[in-house]
Amino acid sequence: MSIDIAPDVGTAPETIAKPKLALYWASSCGGCEIAVLDIKEKILDVDAAFDIVFWPVAVDFKVKDVEAMADGEIDLCLFNGAVRNSDNAYMAELLRRKAKILVAFGSCACEGCIPALSNTTSRDVTLDWVYRDSPSTDNPEDVRPQEHTETPFGELELPAFWETVRSLDQVVDVDYFVPGCPPQAHQIWAVLETVIDILQNDLPLPPRGTVLGAGDKTCCDECPLVREEKKISGFVRLHEVIPEPGRCLLDQGILCMGPATRSGCGGLCISVGVPCRGCYGAAPNSKDQGTKMIAALASVIDSQDPEEIDRILDGVVDPVGTFYRFSMARATLGRVAVHPLPGEVELAEVQP
Repeated sequence: MSIDIAPDVGTAPETIAKPKLALYWASSCGGCEIAVLDIKEKILDVDAAFDIVFWPVAVDFKVKDVEAMADGEIDLCLFNGAVRNSDNAYMAELLRRKAKILVAFGSCACEGCIPALSNTTSRDVTLDWVYRDSPSTDNPEDVRPQEHTETPFGELELPAFWETVRSLDQVVDVDYFVPGCPPQAHQIWAVLETVIDILQNDLPLPPRGTVLGAGDKTCCDECPLVREEKKISGFVRLHEVIPEPGRCLLDQGILCMGPATRSGCGGLCISVGVPCRGCYGAAPNSKDQGTKMIAALASVIDSQDPEEIDRILDGVVDPVGTFYRFSMARATLGRVAVHPLPGEVELAEVQP
């Protein structure tokens, strides 16, 4: 597949229109938007190579401007954030129609990330906690946001808050994936530089579904720390010990997600003695980050006694939040049983 860049109508014949770039932020913290600016002065190269036609966090374009575009008019769209509500879904479907290339940009879009941890409970329980039950909430009248509210200025409409958080490819077809929470600046620039080269020189695109801006190994495979394959008799949290420099953290009983996480971040956490959190998602050739990590732990626990194994595993605080912090939307575990809201898309079987 190649992308034709047509001459700009009304300009000199030798003038070629720049390809159009869109960036969008759905259900996420906004870190991926900031990460784009982490490429520093190279953002000027992006501006020189692309006509930025939609980037709500930085440029004053409106949704109606995108709606007015022809289908396929946008050459590249970087979509960050999971799909949490009806507005996220509408924008995902709209940008899928308008963009030739749609990229799931960052862990939330790729695998659900932090927002998808709410899939361990229901919509109602989530709203109860946020608006009534949390220790810091003062809401004696139990006021909740409503989808439709009459105000002196007219009707206020809010998006429908869905039961299930989905990754982008569980809602629309996605061409490429750029993982990371957020993607690291050198990887972002490598992806953008590759796309610029492809568009400017009419080169073939990578195979659809390719993971860009990441490695093809695990973080553990590229870790400089020395691993001795020792068995462990318990887990400790990082604040409880001073790690021995140069030695594998998992060997020291410090839970590190490196064995189950795709490489590409440059080992930033491990390089300063902090265990891998898993932000680049499931390892290559692995469908489920959590089950791969559980298998890795099973190989290092120093016991065959079920009660002793339970005691050791009790040292893993918040197993779901640890093993699936960045990938819950694509977990084999699925989610608690709920009934989708009217209009909420069904959760289809998705192959990572």
